[in-house]
Amino acid sequence: MNSNDRALGAFYGLALGDALGMPTQSFSRAQIIARFGQITGLVDAPADQPIAPNMPKGSITDDTEQAILVAQLLVDGNGDIDPNTLAQRLIAWEAVMQAKGSQDLLGPSTKRAIEMILAGHSPEESGRYGTTNGAAMRIAPVGIAADISQPDLFIKAVVQACQVTHNTSLGIASAAAVAAVISSGLNGKKLEHALNAGTEMAYIAEHHGHWVAGGRIGPRIRWARHASHECNPDNLGDLLYDVIGTSVASQESVVAAFALAQRVASGSLSSFNALCIAASIGGDTDTIAGILGAMLGACAGLEQWPQALIQQVKEVNNLQLEPLVEHLLILRNA
Repeated sequence: MNSNDRALGAFYGLALGDALGMPTQSFSRAQIIARFGQITGLVDAPADQPIAPNMPKGSITDDTEQAILVAQLLVDGNGDIDPNTLAQRLIAWEAVMQAKGSQDLLGPSTKRAIEMILAGHSPEESGRYGTTNGAAMRIAPVGIAADISQPDLFIKAVVQACQVTHNTSLGIASAAAVAAVISSGLNGKKLEHALNAGTEMAYIAEHHGHWVAGGRIGPRIRWARHASHECNPDNLGDLLYDVIGTSVASQESVVAAFALAQRVASGSLSSFNALCIAASIGGDTDTIAGILGAMLGACAGLEQWPQALIQQVKEVNNLQLEPLVEHLLILRNA
């Protein structure tokens, strides 16, 4: 398996997880069980879906769309992301979404940051309150383009991608953890090793950005991975939903994705079944499943995903990620 296959596995894994979680996002665990049962494939969104009403099955959401936006910025900037350009692209993206009548708009941290940019604040200041998972959900292209074996350049790339909206210890640490798993996977590392790299990177990256109060990402990932590994399969949903949490807070949803990835690393879950659990768990399901799909895809490649579902996601969204991935890999190998 080559790096191209792993990179495509990561990007299409993000899209597949995002699409699986699209109809269930923002519903409670109990609501999902009552209305959908266990998610086992792509499902249409119901009319009362709070964020994606009536979206057809296989549709991606802001997670994948903003990751594509970041990827294009990396390519345009030859590996650099200009914070002002990122802010302007996000503003333009939201305007397109609003014109379509979509409710799938910018998250709370990104929204606040954009408002500050429009009011004349600097990008360094605009992201000082961003603690949610918006940076982590769109960080996959950085993990593809930046090699973790060059840690200083790797962290610089992560900080650039986070700064304008999530310039905090929590925002940067969570995004760096996800990107580190992806980058390690592209280097051929097995999932367990990649998860260790992600956990360690969270401790390193938390020293960047504005410090904010909250459970630290690195220790929470380490604890959640251990708890997940030890957890009886019947209690895994309770651990994720009741104890770790599945909200937009980075120290919940990002940590939940790591907990599920640990089950895959230990051999007790297949990659696709892990995505289905993430999509069924309640809360920010599309983001948890999307982050999980990107991490698993980077470590085991494109072929691990059901090809019929990947094809469906491609067709529904007119997705063609191959040229973008090729350009990101050129940056990685430069």
